[in-house]
Amino acid sequence: MTTELPSVEPIEPIDDSALAARLQQRLDGKTKPLGALGRLEALALRLGCILGTVTPAMTAPQLLVCAGDHGLAARGVSAYPSDVTWQMVENFLAGGAAVSVLARQHGLALTVVDCGVRHDFAPRPGLLIRKVGEGTADASAGPAMSASQCAAAIANGIAIVRALPGNVLLLGEMGIGNSSAAALLLARLAQQDIDACTGAGTGLDADGLARKRRLLREVLERHAEAREPLAALAAFGGFEIATLVGAVLEAAAQRRVIVLDGFIASVAVLVAHALRPAVVQRCVAAHESAEPGHRLLLQHLGLEPLLRLDLRLGEGSGAALAWPLLESACRILGEMASFESAGVSTRADAP
Repeated sequence: MTTELPSVEPIEPIDDSALAARLQQRLDGKTKPLGALGRLEALALRLGCILGTVTPAMTAPQLLVCAGDHGLAARGVSAYPSDVTWQMVENFLAGGAAVSVLARQHGLALTVVDCGVRHDFAPRPGLLIRKVGEGTADASAGPAMSASQCAAAIANGIAIVRALPGNVLLLGEMGIGNSSAAALLLARLAQQDIDACTGAGTGLDADGLARKRRLLREVLERHAEAREPLAALAAFGGFEIATLVGAVLEAAAQRRVIVLDGFIASVAVLVAHALRPAVVQRCVAAHESAEPGHRLLLQHLGLEPLLRLDLRLGEGSGAALAWPLLESACRILGEMASFESAGVSTRADAP
């Protein structure tokens, strides 16, 4: 099975040493000891490099939550039934979910996408219906998606981002069973042991986790030939992950800042990075989740998370929680006084 990547603009490496030097000089000239703002300074430098300016400003931030069901969920890989996927989508749209609350708090535009939920939603503001199928197939019995379904989901993600304003994309997802798809993709694309990639997800007990790991090892062996990124994505799913892959590729091509949430959303970046390595230069890791695979994934991508709060909710909640740090980093560059402008003595002035 061969899946072809839909048309996407080239994603060139960000390699502007002159801009990086100007940003560092600007940070060093602020009224503080050198490096006193720690990793906030590194974040400011990264945002400036992504947006191509010494005074980065983030406009119209978009929080994109993609939802889909997984056929593998019927095999007991989650502590919750599949109906929770559509019920949580309704909760997002009603404003009652954690990500809904955090999006309101921080002024983030929230868009929820039905990428393949086994439920028919009434149209309403804030919801996009981009259903590729009624949930993926059971990956333990065959490929989760056909090549054409995988390509269609990626194309949907590309088109969605093209229609969204702003220069920042925050990633979120919802789908019972999708931590299994994420673990499978991480194991295959980063060549990690599947047990190390697999966690409790929505809260499996020790016996449930052991069963999940055994099943995922069987699924991995069943699709041993699915080695290329898109082949692995089609084999393991899901529709929401594939849609996020397209969204990441388009956001990176537009040189938007891409804010990773937890394990599942980050796996979409893993797939996109395998296709276009320069994608990761546009990314900021919001946090490191309690899922064991997330640390391995971030290490593979070379990303240092901003927060460690033992989150395991998904939805984009961690990305929303980290958002004020990105705003602060930009304000430090744009608004904080320099030693010269404030008339403050520097170390060089000391006797």
